[in-house]
Amino acid sequence: MEETVKKIYGAIATGEREGCCGPKSCDCANTAISEKMGYTKEDLQALPEDAVMGLGCGNPVALASLKKGETVVDLGAGGGIDAFLASRIVGDSGKVIGIDMTEAMIKRARTNAKKGRFTNVEFKLGDIEEMPLEDGIADCVISNCVINLAQDKQNVFNEAFRILKQGGRLMVADMVLLRDLSEKIAKSAEMYAGCVAGALKRDDYIAKIKKAGFKEISVIKEDPVRFLDYIGSDKVLGDLVKNMSDKELEEINSTVMSIKISATK
Repeated sequence: MEETVKKIYGAIATGEREGCCGPKSCDCANTAISEKMGYTKEDLQALPEDAVMGLGCGNPVALASLKKGETVVDLGAGGGIDAFLASRIVGDSGKVIGIDMTEAMIKRARTNAKKGRFTNVEFKLGDIEEMPLEDGIADCVISNCVINLAQDKQNVFNEAFRILKQGGRLMVADMVLLRDLSEKIAKSAEMYAGCVAGALKRDDYIAKIKKAGFKEISVIKEDPVRFLDYIGSDKVLGDLVKNMSDKELEEINSTVMSIKISATK
């Protein structure tokens, strides 16, 4: 599954996977999808276009209560959208570190950082299950629809706890399930990359955060998801979704939920 995720998101990062929207309309489509996730027009207009990729399921920065001078770690940074928004808040006295396991995404994010002159942002190639960071360096860890892609989600939360300072915060937006998926969807590598097959049930997701040691766990918001409105078949799921029956699509739409969760160390 991990290699499939790398392959698909690497192709998105390089523009090889443009899908049905086509290269001329993708920027507009990405902006529309991002606005549905909770980003404002002002947020998006302040960023390099290539950072707005239409991936994710929320806007964790808007809910993270970041402050000037803080160090923020973004898990699964992608093209850098959340890292760049966080960098504007923490300012020159703060720092943002984005981690992504896809080399093409890291390259794209670093290019975007140069374009936008984000000097307080650094992007590291690495696995969020084993982060290339020392203990207790972060005031806040954020993530946007990425933890569901990890093979061992408990390790991700354990690592997030490790790199946070005492009193540090976790703020994640992610996909969870209300019930089990059918075997066909659950075993699909494309559906895994599309943030569906790898998602945990809601209560299991929260239980793993608690097991990692976090306290004050709070579900800030949760919404039923019309899945394709958020992810877009042209981006991740490709022909698989186009060939699915209405019944299969409705199964996804009635089972997958977007959730925003905060917690403290």
